[in-house]
This record gives sequence, structure tokens and C-alpha cells, in this order.
Amino acid sequence: MLESSGEPLVERYDLVMLDLDGVVYVGDEAVPGAAAALRRVRETGTHVAYVTNNASRSPDAVAEKLGRVGVEAEPGDVVTSAQAAAHLLAQRHPEGSRIANLGADGLRRALADEGLAATDVEDDEAVAIVTGYNPDLVWSDIMRAAMRIRDGLRWVASNTDLTFPLEGGEAPGHGVLVEMLSRFSKVEPEVAGKPLPPLLEETIRRVGGERPLMVGDRLDTDIEGARNLDLPSLLVMTGVTGLAELVAAPEKLRPTYVGRDLDALFDLHEAPEQDGDSWTVGGWRASTSDGRLSIEGDGAGSAWWQVVAAAGWDHLDQTGDAVSIEGVEPPRP
Repeated sequence: MLESSGEPLVERYDLVMLDLDGVVYVGDEAVPGAAAALRRVRETGTHVAYVTNNASRSPDAVAEKLGRVGVEAEPGDVVTSAQAAAHLLAQRHPEGSRIANLGADGLRRALADEGLAATDVEDDEAVAIVTGYNPDLVWSDIMRAAMRIRDGLRWVASNTDLTFPLEGGEAPGHGVLVEMLSRFSKVEPEVAGKPLPPLLEETIRRVGGERPLMVGDRLDTDIEGARNLDLPSLLVMTGVTGLAELVAAPEKLRPTYVGRDLDALFDLHEAPEQDGDSWTVGGWRASTSDGRLSIEGDGAGSAWWQVVAAAGWDHLDQTGDAVSIEGVEPPRP
């Protein structure tokens, strides 16, 4: 269940690691209130890191985009799955080693920063292959990579995200390629991105901080990734996770805290209290009866999401089924 914090999260934790899409921006627009909230975070002296599974863009490009949506960021504040993948390879191969790059420029630059040489999939001197999102891949390179992986060439994948956000909706992500390569080669890659530990470990290593907090909008990458490292997490309800996904979350995908948006970083968090089949917090009461969820009361938007999560998870744990949310609507911001 959710935990309490008697002090604002920005005071309890000294490193705030933020996912990007759905947390800081959506497409080319900032999430409402995100830029102002992040300015306030920086004013407290808390370390801020922007963490992305997208291996195609360099930290410079990500920092530039953040600037365009009104968020102050330096390239050193950005950590990508490409950097995590390159660091994994650098730990196992000496400087100058040749790595076949089946990814975009972000991976090439990350390899160079680690003293490794990006090369193509035909290079017989390559000691490993790294893959990442690259919309310009050609089929002949994919076939050659699959064959070399099958034949024993070490494989590191930047991430396994099945979708990639584009204008007009979600498109197939790098995870689709990973599944295809793995199915052909019968090999599972070493994965750098969330929810596996390397990316968050790389973030802490690069940015610093002894008490990190992961902030995300996705249960299956951001929150699960934090749980895989036993790190606390804050789920914000500004991205892909909605009411249905929240109440159906199994234990391994449940965050430490829930907030409506990034302003929750400045809140005191009170864990909902149980009274029979009801849960209360912040002026809201959520109850389950005959498999249906009902909410009454009045209070802050974050408290509404917190009490709903508590009631939904309790019902799921007791019955094995997600509670019905028919007719339940979140309060307007």
C-alpha cells in the first residue's frame, strides 16, 4: 500500500529522477504546470535528472527539447538508455573495442563517450552488438544482426519498449525488434533500460544523490524499474496510466506515492486509512461493494487518486479481480 511522508518529497529525497513523456511533456507540449514545478524543485537544491528509455536521441538533443517546452536542463541532467547500454559494454570490453551498432546517433555517441568504436553489423572484429530505436534501419542489417546474435555475438538492447510515441499515436517501438531478434536467435539480450536496473543505476552514478526518488507515469517501466532497485517512486497521473490501470496494478507495479501531477513533490503524503471496506484520506472516502468502486467527499486531486489506489488494490488482493470503475470519474484539475 501507499506510504506516508511527514515532509515534502523534495525534502525527503535528494535526487528526483523523472521520466519524460507523460511526466514533463507530451509530444511537443509541456505537461501543464510541469515547468513551474521543476523550477521550484531546483530552487530547493534537490538534484534533478531526466531519465529516458529513448536511445535514439543524445542528451544534448533531449536538453534542447526540454528548453523548448520551458524546462531548464543541461545535457548532464539527462541520462538515456543508450548511455546505460554503452556503460554496460565498457565495463566488459577494453577501450577501443568495436561494437556493432544497430541503433541511431544517440547510441553511436554514447559508445564514443565510453571509448568504444561504433561499427556496422558486417564488421568481423566487432566484440558485441547493441540495438536501439532507429526508424531508418534496413532489413539486410536486421537479418545480419539476427544471424550474428544467433551465432554467439554478445547482445545488449537499450530497452524493450513495445511502443514509441509519435504524432498521431503510438507506433511500434524497439521492443518489437528485440522480440523478433530474440525469437529468431533463441537469445535473450542484456537490457539496459527500465524496468531493468542499469539505467537508474547509471543515473545515480552520473547525477549523484544518496536518497533517490523515481517519478514516472508508467507502471510497467518507471514504477517497476524503481521497485527492481528497491527505490521509492511517485506515480503521476498525467500520462499513460489511468484509473483502470491504477486499480488493477499488481504488487510489483505499485508506487510508494501517488500524485495528480508534479506538484505532489511538494506535498505531505498521508497513507489512506482503512475502515472495513472503505479507505479515507484528505477528505475522500473510497469503498468497494459488490465488486464496484464508489467515491464520496471533497478534497485535493492527489488525495482522490490515493484513496482510489488503496481501495482498488485492497479489492484486488482480496478477490483476485480488479474492481469495476463504471461511473467513476476523476475530479477535474
